[in-house]
Amino acid sequence: MTHSDDADFPARLSADEAALLQAMPQLQGVGQARRSFMIHSAAGSVGLFAADLLAQEAALAQMPLPHGAAVAPTNAQNVVKVAFQVNGTAQTLELDSRVVLLDALREHLALTGSKKGCDQGQCGACTVLVDGQRVLSCLTLAATLEGREVTTIEGLAQGEQLHPVQAAFIKHDGFQCGYCTPGQICSAIGMLDEAQRGHVSHVTGDVRKTTTRLTDEEIKERMSGNICRCGAYPGMVAAVQDVHSGRQAAQTWGYATQTQIASDRKEDGHATI
Repeated sequence: MTHSDDADFPARLSADEAALLQAMPQLQGVGQARRSFMIHSAAGSVGLFAADLLAQEAALAQMPLPHGAAVAPTNAQNVVKVAFQVNGTAQTLELDSRVVLLDALREHLALTGSKKGCDQGQCGACTVLVDGQRVLSCLTLAATLEGREVTTIEGLAQGEQLHPVQAAFIKHDGFQCGYCTPGQICSAIGMLDEAQRGHVSHVTGDVRKTTTRLTDEEIKERMSGNICRCGAYPGMVAAVQDVHSGRQAAQTWGYATQTQIASDRKEDGHATI
């Protein structure tokens, strides 16, 4: 309601409404009073929120940054000490009992290769290996990993020698933006180990027969928990199949020639270069 609305307020009343307003003087100016109340209430709430936020930021700014940490810690509650191996190195952290493995890796150990995508266990971007098995680090409490071995994307290569799955992803161009790639690679490594141990999947034809041979359909099903928003799945499947079977997967795509590009632009009505 604007100021002009307030000025015209009595004129917009019916005869009965005007009579009722005259009989109840306390209702006069109700529009202005309501608007003033809302404005002052909102301003007060925003002011208190801003003051509290500034106070928190000032407190955090005074906290020393732990060696190698990506960000300063917040006030922890119910602190627990966790000792585990990360990429072959012993680590001991004192963490809030609610901290998940993904945040422990990224914020306390500065291992930012594992990505935070959905943070709800839906996309697989945070996949790491725990004792060789793939897990969603955004759903895994760090406090549960006492004495266990965690391997992230940073720990797969041996010096300058890439892990075979890493090399295959590069060879088959199994990525575009690269955001999901660390989780895809860790998941693929864990999945290949599961297949080697005879684990079946939803598309396994006969679960009574143990087989370690994976078809492309098996690879797609077993990797379905890892989402690529760029749609680079054909390259990923080819990369996993290459490592799994030890043979070059057939390439089903190719780069367009200049003639094809010019022809496509002409058909679309665009001028050729």
